[in-house]
Amino acid sequence: MTRWRPPAPRAAPYITAAGFRALESEARALWERRHDVVRHLAAAAAEGDRSENAEYQYRKKELREIDRRIGYLQRRMPRLKVVSERPEDRSRVFFGAAVELEDGDGGLRRFRIVGSDEAAPADGAISLDSPVARRLLGRALDDEVELEGLGTMVVTAIDYPDPCA
Repeated sequence: MTRWRPPAPRAAPYITAAGFRALESEARALWERRHDVVRHLAAAAAEGDRSENAEYQYRKKELREIDRRIGYLQRRMPRLKVVSERPEDRSRVFFGAAVELEDGDGGLRRFRIVGSDEAAPADGAISLDSPVARRLLGRALDDEVELEGLGTMVVTAIDYPDPCA
């Protein structure tokens, strides 16, 4: 039996301008942090026996993690398409929309559809690739939507916050 798994589907290449700026900021911060880690790593390496040097081992691991993330950002960021304009038809749900949904009991849920690189479900920012977002795309006010795990909900508001903010 093998451990082979089919590759995950590629994430949609869309991102808001604010999300792209956050990735740029993260990349700059990682490069700055990398310089510090390399300096500490060199100092730990100079102490002698590296096989029993916990500081050296820790810094090598930290450097690997930083390099992995920097590599990912360097591959991903050129592929991203920054969406900096609102759609012409704002009566329907598209990328960048903030959607308010009401369940049968009157409870409200609010989601914002963003790129996979800036998704934060705890804050209500869901990925364009998520099942909830896919169900919401193209919906209009007062449309009923069946969402797995949440039941039937009604679209009560659609707003497009400034994509550049």
